[in-house]
Amino acid sequence: MTDGKIATPNVRQAQIRDVPTIHHLLELYAAKGNLLPRTMNELYRHLRDFFVIEIAGQVVAIGALEIFTEDLGEVRSLVVSEDHERQGLGRLMVQRIIAEARQLGLRRVMALTYVPTFFHKLGFLTVGKETLPEKVWNVCVKCHKYNHCDEIAVLLELKRHARETVASAAPTGT
Repeated sequence: MTDGKIATPNVRQAQIRDVPTIHHLLELYAAKGNLLPRTMNELYRHLRDFFVIEIAGQVVAIGALEIFTEDLGEVRSLVVSEDHERQGLGRLMVQRIIAEARQLGLRRVMALTYVPTFFHKLGFLTVGKETLPEKVWNVCVKCHKYNHCDEIAVLLELKRHARETVASAAPTGT
């Protein structure tokens, strides 16, 4: 805050300069067991997946959309710095990720979480991990918790684009 004004959060695509901060935030939460760590090299390779929220020029929240198939994406690496928790930034980030998923044409977005009620408020439903084989076989199988995973899977079914809905509802000639 400066001069009594509250700084407005700016959600944007992550840039190269953000990688050290993204890595630092991920390391803090990985140390608590809340998410999997990611190497700097991995972050550079997946930089286009990431969004950041800046307040007064400081990155205070991060999140990523990882795409598994033409149908499914995942909210990953969702972190809000401790100083900025409970200010709606997690919700803002997930909404941005959902908007990106819609723009790309995905039909489903999932997350593995320890806080399913957060996602439920955004329209996600709890599902069995076995309903998400794309995630299980691509990422989970590499996790040290693979055989005793305690995260909860949540899934959001995205509405079809209006053009697709109209096309599929149009009567066929007989």
